[in-house]
Amino acid sequence: MDAERWQRLSPLLDALLELDEAARASSLASLREEDPQLADDLEELLALEAVSEDFLAEPLIAPHPGVQAGATIGPYELERMLGEGGMGQVWLARRADGLYQRRVALKLLRPGLADPNLRLRFTRERQILARLEHPHIARLLDAGISSDNQPYLALEFVEGEPITDWCRAREPGVETRVRLFLQVCEAVSHAHTNLIVHRDLKPSNILVTPLDDVRLLDFGIAKLLDTPEQSLDHTRTGLRTFTLHYAAPEQIRGEPVTTMTDVYSMGVVLFEILAGRKPYQLKRPSDAQWEDAILNVDPQRPSQVLQRDTDGGGAAARRRARDIAGDLDNIVLKALSKKPEHRYPSVEALALDLQRWLDGKPVHARPQSMSYRIRKYVRRHRWALSTAAAVSLVLVSALGIVAWQARQAVQESARAQAMQNFVVGLFETAGDVPAGASVDVRQLLDGGERRIDQELAHQPVARAELLGVVARLRAGLGDYDAALALLQRQAALVDALDSVPPSLRLQSTTDLGRVLRLKGDIDGCLARMRPVLALARRSENRLPLPVSAFYSQLGRCQASARRLDEARVLYLRSLALRRDPLKDDPGIVENLADLAALHATAGNTARALSETRAALALLRSSSGERHPQAIDLLRSLCSLERESSDTAAAERDCSQALALAMSLRGMHHHATIDARRQLAAVHVDQGRLAEAEAEFRDTLSWMVVRLGERHVDVARSHNSIGIVAWERGDAEAALRDLETAVDIWREHRSETLLAGGLFNRAMVLHSVGRDDEALPLLQESLALRRKAFGERHGLAGDTLRLIGEVEADLGRDTASSALREAQALTRGHYGAQHSHTRRAEISLARYQALHGDPAALTRLDALAELPQQETELRKAGWLARAYAADVRCRTPSERSLALASLQALAAQVEQAQPEGGALPREIMALREDCVAGRSGERGSDSGPTDSL
Repeated sequence: MDAERWQRLSPLLDALLELDEAARASSLASLREEDPQLADDLEELLALEAVSEDFLAEPLIAPHPGVQAGATIGPYELERMLGEGGMGQVWLARRADGLYQRRVALKLLRPGLADPNLRLRFTRERQILARLEHPHIARLLDAGISSDNQPYLALEFVEGEPITDWCRAREPGVETRVRLFLQVCEAVSHAHTNLIVHRDLKPSNILVTPLDDVRLLDFGIAKLLDTPEQSLDHTRTGLRTFTLHYAAPEQIRGEPVTTMTDVYSMGVVLFEILAGRKPYQLKRPSDAQWEDAILNVDPQRPSQVLQRDTDGGGAAARRRARDIAGDLDNIVLKALSKKPEHRYPSVEALALDLQRWLDGKPVHARPQSMSYRIRKYVRRHRWALSTAAAVSLVLVSALGIVAWQARQAVQESARAQAMQNFVVGLFETAGDVPAGASVDVRQLLDGGERRIDQELAHQPVARAELLGVVARLRAGLGDYDAALALLQRQAALVDALDSVPPSLRLQSTTDLGRVLRLKGDIDGCLARMRPVLALARRSENRLPLPVSAFYSQLGRCQASARRLDEARVLYLRSLALRRDPLKDDPGIVENLADLAALHATAGNTARALSETRAALALLRSSSGERHPQAIDLLRSLCSLERESSDTAAAERDCSQALALAMSLRGMHHHATIDARRQLAAVHVDQGRLAEAEAEFRDTLSWMVVRLGERHVDVARSHNSIGIVAWERGDAEAALRDLETAVDIWREHRSETLLAGGLFNRAMVLHSVGRDDEALPLLQESLALRRKAFGERHGLAGDTLRLIGEVEADLGRDTASSALREAQALTRGHYGAQHSHTRRAEISLARYQALHGDPAALTRLDALAELPQQETELRKAGWLARAYAADVRCRTPSERSLALASLQALAAQVEQAQPEGGALPREIMALREDCVAGRSGERGSDSGPTDSL
């Protein structure tokens, strides 16, 4: 069937399928009088539908071959389809020409159709969107025609949900719903100001973003009022372009549309927002009955519909019905008037009446009787009138208020004086130190705590504030236990007070949440911070600084609990406050780094690297090269570069982070300790084992003193020391430290860290031939990683690779399938050139070569030529070369050549890694086997470890 014919048949078929048998026969008879062939075609399709419900499962028109995921339209690459309508398709796409990075909603004409009317509407939508520039309207970013003559529009991609779904999910109050709808009014008013009528306003075209902002979409059938054009609303056979349930009566009748047509559609949307239902409730809904209801039936009041639906419901539902009753009922019904002249004359008039309702003023949708106006006046000015009626009481109250304010002023003054005395007292104590002696900051803080308890016993608010100050200083020194004790005392004081400044409660909760997170108590952080979230939202306008800090800290706790979507919303809220009104560049950088970390957690390392580098560039341009935040950003870059196997870049950024930390924070600050640990992990990758072990043991001592022996970060150090011990050939010492790390992580239910510890312990057990003990650990690690990251994550591939090697040594047939899946997962996640992918390929090729596959030996030879510039790829190449020689050593005629290859390789590796390591040890073992003429598989002793 040709596209033009199907375009004419499709809407008529949809309409007929909605009708009962009698109505369907009548419609077909009418169509047959006008076009017998058309009626016959429709009757044939209906017969097919009666035989098989999925007769249209395959399209009758072949789709355009270029419109599919991965295809390129102009400068954009298609990712996935977002939606499809009568006019075309909308795809999520990304800019693919390298000029800049951006995701867009790419709108295309429906593939395979060439109706000039569709192209006309498509061109008209581009002209309309070019006129519009409003924060609540999705913007036109680009437009053009691809090389295969496919027109496209690149629109702002909006992440959100339809306004009715948003209201249904959150159950906000009536005032919140009205304020949200006023954003819709602003957007439609802007379109009308530009002489544009939308003509298809409905909830699916009105999205609410995670920041609770409205975006208006889809001007595909909008009308330019200043441009004469042929009506496209109906074809000769009745093709409808608007959505029936939200259409105005004049659209049903085929009459000219005006701005008041949009007013009617907005009335339907407002009805649905307030009542949760559409204005017309039909027993047997069909297009014909809907048209009749829109033309002839008066809708019920929203409050009546809501009251009927919530009979026996909760108090909140009944209160919402009461709030809607009266003025809002009248506003909605005026917007839904059948005759355009009886509606609001404009969207601005509708918005004005809604704003008057919010302000408690008389609305124009209601008769302005004297009693009504008096009631509104009294309600709007009830406090002033009450004051005037009780003037003597007001005078007495005023005197009391003055006295109270005086007391408050005295208390504020006393708090300020207490803060000043505390700081001065600290410096006075420091001045008592003998000349030439160093000042012990911790002793100064101990003295400060005693002074707080002695001098502020009767000033609980000032005492609470100063406890928080000292706690932040303690945390800055890395004394987390002491900081936590102080913050818990502060929280008890704050909770006991009848009246607490919101800023103090927010600061106290933020500080306590931060220290709980640093100590690994994520559940405690969430339990303490979540109840204060409502206060933070109420205080955004008055206290943007502490609120933004609160959002950021709660977001980090959510991210640590792997609630990534909740964390992203909190980071975005904090970022919005720090951009405006605070204009806080370091705070903005902090949130950008937090958002980049979410991408890293989700496995998108490339995007995380890009966004972290952008955050660092912004920090350096706004605050200079030596800002303390640069330490954390450089450390994040180092971690991501190490994950990407870029060891040289990781060493550079870790070294810069350490140098900056020592310069700004000193040798024993926790930021310096963390940077030392991270650089030591890079040194392990480079084979600098003695240097790395010394750093790990030194930092372990520091952390045990400040965090305790069972902290999750202490377990990290045990894990790192265990890996170094394994690299140096001390398997028993390695297993002891790795067992300690696993026990601590299991105790804290740190599942992602536990998975890594189990992997590392199994790797050491495998290297010493204890495969029966290694396999259960690997299976548990695989289950944890799939639970945390998904079935297709690269870490699951790494685990499967080691499972395959263990099963091969145990002689199990399942080894081959595990190794194949490992190769597929690592390639899909890390990319073809990543060292983890190459390592999986080497294990599979070795297994196949040892089982007689000559092509696998050729692959090992090819993998032996991996680039030498990058550390991890160089190691993979050495391992492939060793395994190829091991395979050849089993053939007598090739043994001497294989032995020479192993001897040359051992010398090369020894020169590159003079301190030895697991890889040189494995190569020497293979060489000894070759000399002795032993056969059989030897377990890999040099796979990639988990995080150090």
